[in-house]
Amino acid sequence: MTTPVLRRVVRRETHSPRSVAFALVVLVAIILALYVAVELVLALAAQPALLVRPVAALEWLAGLPGNAPVAAGVAGGLVVAAIGLWLVVLAVAPGRLSKHEVDAGGRVAVIDNGVLAAALAQRVSDEIGVARDRVTVGVAHRSVDVTVRPGAGIPVDKTQVTSLADAEIAALKLARPVRTRVRIARPDDEEKAA
Repeated sequence: MTTPVLRRVVRRETHSPRSVAFALVVLVAIILALYVAVELVLALAAQPALLVRPVAALEWLAGLPGNAPVAAGVAGGLVVAAIGLWLVVLAVAPGRLSKHEVDAGGRVAVIDNGVLAAALAQRVSDEIGVARDRVTVGVAHRSVDVTVRPGAGIPVDKTQVTSLADAEIAALKLARPVRTRVRIARPDDEEKAA
């Protein structure tokens, strides 16, 4: 990556926008504003309220600290604080897509985690002589989990699988390092799960 434009392209491909969350918050705010506007118009026209008259709602809100039980006030405050904290984290934290950036010799390349997992599982399967459906690989942003379920009587060396997985990941030249975890499931683990 030599140019800032390419860096931006990679970021767009590997991080999710917050458009859905933003649209949801804006939609809730618009609905709330429309409801308040309708209630105000109905109150000015001396018509019955849809849910509650604006003056009655304001009086209830003003009297809430003295009328409500302390536990209800604390619970309501915690709910509002949790929603606020969630919105702040959503606004600040980057949303990551299930993709990794790879070094493609000065070009921009992004690989999907599913493709990475399939390639890794196939390589491990081919090298250790276990059927492909007996190798499960999960790829996250910072880690790769490899689980091998050999059949009864088929020995599998954990260090060999770890070195194979590490070699395949090194060959892909991921831009950010990932941690590899390998687990060899025993045949009796399958019997317990069944």
